[in-house]
Amino acid sequence: MRQDLYNHHDYYNIDDLLTPEHKTIRETVRAFVKKELSPIIEDYAQRAEFPRHIVKALGAIGAFGPSIPAEYGGGGLDEISYGIIMQELERCDSGIRSTASVQGSLVMYPIYKYGSEEQRMKYLPKLGSGELFGCFGLTEPNHGSNPAGMETNIKDMGDHYLLNGAKIWISNAPLADIAVVWAKNEAGKIRGVIVERGMLGFTTPTTHGKWSLRASITGELAFDNVKIPKENLLPNVEGLKGPLGCLSKARYGIAWGAIGAALDCYDTALRYAKERIQFGRPLAGFQLQQKKLAEMITEITKAQLLVWRLGTLFNEGKASAAQISMAKRNSCEIALNIARESRQILGGMGIVGEYPIMRHLMNLETVITYEGTHDIHLLITGQDITGLNAFS
Repeated sequence: MRQDLYNHHDYYNIDDLLTPEHKTIRETVRAFVKKELSPIIEDYAQRAEFPRHIVKALGAIGAFGPSIPAEYGGGGLDEISYGIIMQELERCDSGIRSTASVQGSLVMYPIYKYGSEEQRMKYLPKLGSGELFGCFGLTEPNHGSNPAGMETNIKDMGDHYLLNGAKIWISNAPLADIAVVWAKNEAGKIRGVIVERGMLGFTTPTTHGKWSLRASITGELAFDNVKIPKENLLPNVEGLKGPLGCLSKARYGIAWGAIGAALDCYDTALRYAKERIQFGRPLAGFQLQQKKLAEMITEITKAQLLVWRLGTLFNEGKASAAQISMAKRNSCEIALNIARESRQILGGMGIVGEYPIMRHLMNLETVITYEGTHDIHLLITGQDITGLNAFS
């Protein structure tokens, strides 16, 4: 069982920009991670098994929907607090952060933002506590980066809707009690519906054989003439802005979270380089290794400042989807590069479960792709600065 020896790294004293509440939240989540998650995560990842028991524990520490108002089961915290929580969870494992991201940003958030008051009261408190577990259905077998082309559809049958179609690469799906699903109606308008486990024709097969996010559970959503009660339609949004609004919230969390994985890799590599003796001195005393470590902390510091500023904009209601895309893309890129360089510093030890680096490296290969690929986020920035659409 691996001991978590992580020490925080703040080269530019960014902690001075945080409130006492922010720091308390960080210490609370970090202590939970060190005690409850770090000792078990490697074993679960090696077995490709999701630690199901942590769902209610994550709810208990406020990891689900931390910026959703407390009366609806959230934490009533600001967006920087949300980011800090995601960073601490991903410092342990991207799959753990993904579990919390989906529950909070892709299930609770759309119900809070686009749902009725009855839907909010019915679902959100139980989702916030972890009593209910949720997933988000957007990506389809034939439509990933182009969600507007979705084929999943709903038809108005008078006293209910009839849902048909399929979604893939859905985190939490095999264990989810509810799914927020996006589908086209007869007019071709995208609408959101809440699908509950047990509805006839609704199945959630598990995705097997993953080399990445092995401690996260992934599956499909299949709908075969599923009857959806009229009251399960999200009434307050229509069109692609619904799911994209959810993705902006989740991408913001990833922008913070991926830095957590980078920090864990850097911390591991720095400690190892100081302790590992080669040619009569520590690895950290060689120029090439210092170059690697110096570049890592430089990129981490730039990313920390970027997401902090994004968080202040988010708190003020000024953060744009394009700004969020830039931060998500940057954090994922620097984290993946740092994981690769850290693995090099550890040499052969970098690939074994005694150290977390290879697990982070494999996880980040997914994180850099999901909720908007690396290239798609680049084009979002390109469109924003040029005013020209390169998608079509």
